Amino acid sequence: MSDASPDHNLPLDRIDQAIIEVLRHNGRITYQKLSELVHLTPRPCLERVRKLERMGVILGYGAIVDLQQVSPGLSLLVLVALSNQSGRAAQKAFEACMRACPQVLECRLISGTFDYSLRMRCRDMEHYRVLTEAWLDNPELHIDKLVAHPELATVKNPAPMPG
Repeated sequence: MSDASPDHNLPLDRIDQAIIEVLRHNGRITYQKLSELVHLTPRPCLERVRKLERMGVILGYGAIVDLQQVSPGLSLLVLVALSNQSGRAAQKAFEACMRACPQVLECRLISGTFDYSLRMRCRDMEHYRVLTEAWLDNPELHIDKLVAHPELATVKNPAPMPG
């Protein structure tokens, strides 16, 4: 997260919202084209984008990749419950472990029966089994339950809008 600045207290106006919406769909757009779409000249448009980056509203830019084409394997949604007596230390240990694990693409703290939702990518089910058994065997993590849901097909991806 970025350092606190006076910008953090400013509400986002309609132009900021428009910039965010365009960049959500097309992070590779030129500042010239972006400025035209949000009805600003290029310089103030660039300044607003930089301000949104400093504020931590825009976290980064990236490509949407078909992982199956890059490295065939298994994508899974995994729900994780920590034991009721685990405490904050176990939560921190679990989160550090997830951050360090390259097979974990996303880790979200959630409410409900489970504590975390993971998006994972493994070579195959055996790879997943070995990895999660190591987690379950680690007493620092206090994992009570893991439930895996292998992905069968992608129905909707965040895709860039046509240029």
